[in-house]
Amino acid sequence: DKLHSQYDHGSVSRASKVADRAPLLINREDAVARGIADGMVVLVFNERGSCLAGAVVTDSLIPGVVQLPTGAWFDPARPGEPEGLEKHGNPNVLTPDRGTSRLAQSPTCNSTLVQVSRFTGPVPPVT
Repeated sequence: DKLHSQYDHGSVSRASKVADRAPLLINREDAVARGIADGMVVLVFNERGSCLAGAVVTDSLIPGVVQLPTGAWFDPARPGEPEGLEKHGNPNVLTPDRGTSRLAQSPTCNSTLVQVSRFTGPVPPVT
């Protein structure tokens, strides 16, 4: 729906959003266990940070795996706060910023461990 973030504001990318956020694909069993339904805003988090995303419940992923695309524009709830909540679904707040080795410097972002839960409280707008 976009080439990284260049076209995040384009009509095709906006049409793929769920609750104005990047879509997070989650296995049906995992969603049921967490009380998550299609279209809900979910909190995705780990020790590095947290972001909000829109849930898409699916049978196309194995249990224990979620998929969050890159390219949502960075939208922190409190700019300048490194540990703060990102509102748009930007996975960069969850991924480590290190290469696979000093030689290769390939990204390690496709193996990030996260937790997912229902988001409670007022949902902040994407700005």
